[in-house]
Amino acid sequence: MTEKTYCYRWQGTSAQGALVCGESRGRSPALLRAELRKRGIRPGRIERAHAGLWRRQSTLGTRELSQFSRQLASLICSGVALVQALEVIAQSSSNSALTTLLGALKTDIGAGCTLADALRRQPRYFDALYCNLIAAGEQSGSLETVLEQVANLQEQRQAMRARLKKAMTYPLIVLLTGLGVSSLLLLEVVPQFQAMFSGFGAELPAFTRRVIGLSDWLRQYFGWLLLCLLGVGWSLRQAYRRQPAFRLRCLGLALKLPIVGDLLSNAALARFARTLSTSFAAGVPLVEALGPVAGACGNPLYEQAVLRLRKDLASGQSLSLAIASSGLFPRLMQQMCAIGETGGTLDAMLARVASHYESAVERLLDNLASLLEPLIVLILGLLVGSLVIAMYLPIFQLGSVI
Repeated sequence: MTEKTYCYRWQGTSAQGALVCGESRGRSPALLRAELRKRGIRPGRIERAHAGLWRRQSTLGTRELSQFSRQLASLICSGVALVQALEVIAQSSSNSALTTLLGALKTDIGAGCTLADALRRQPRYFDALYCNLIAAGEQSGSLETVLEQVANLQEQRQAMRARLKKAMTYPLIVLLTGLGVSSLLLLEVVPQFQAMFSGFGAELPAFTRRVIGLSDWLRQYFGWLLLCLLGVGWSLRQAYRRQPAFRLRCLGLALKLPIVGDLLSNAALARFARTLSTSFAAGVPLVEALGPVAGACGNPLYEQAVLRLRKDLASGQSLSLAIASSGLFPRLMQQMCAIGETGGTLDAMLARVASHYESAVERLLDNLASLLEPLIVLILGLLVGSLVIAMYLPIFQLGSVI
């Protein structure tokens, strides 16, 4: 079980005698003091950071980190020293979280750490892939180039994630709105018609009786139904997050769906190819790169497959042969990797494969949106229209009753 960590504000003195401060997460002030001493800081005051009830905390997302990478690349390319570049970015930033992060990075670099080592001390913001790419850039003397590549990679991943989210959000909102309107009709409107129908003195149509029965049942058990749906949803979410076997089974079933399966697989393949291309172009060894690349796929099934690729490569197999024996990667990727390995242009071939699957994801998203929108409108039209017809059907038959 993971121990809970807290955010602390601290002040201290660096090895050069300068007063430094910042915010860090830790399990206790004592452990944080030990961590600060390892970083060459003599700790002073440490206090728990409490957020106010209405205070909005500054956060760092992919967009802010990609902007940071691009700004740092531009400054280093202009000949600005690393620590000075971090100071310039901190002074121009209005994000307090980024300013605090840059202060911690400056302190670590001033204590003798490389940029990659300083980034590894901030796992909340920089994953293993980012740190490995920066380390390769420092070793090869092309840090500014690698930072540009990292910024491009982050922006491409962010754009794909935003496109996927946008494609799924609109149909979900329309569907929930329709279900809410239908529930309102059943809970509030149908009972009003039921009171009016009670004075007709004739038997109601069968369809109207069924709708009234559904309304009565929903009014009686609505609270329990809502509670059960929330409970089932929460249980499925917890099982998906905490049970790897259940998560893999769900993803395996999702990959077999007509359009959704192609969308999930193409998105994972695009992330795999783009991330591996960036890592290999930066000089990270292929076997070493596949570990962080596996986590960047965003799909546990492909993550396991990439880790198996890593084992095959470590045993001496080529990437194209390992991909061929995997079963999750298409023949196109195998052929492109074989061409890249033969010609020494593996990073370029992987970049082309990534562009191909990114284009495929865009086409599938357009197709999915064009299919879902009329389908959801049709379902909601039938649902709401059926309720309206059921309520007005006795009125249409009122002439025969009279």
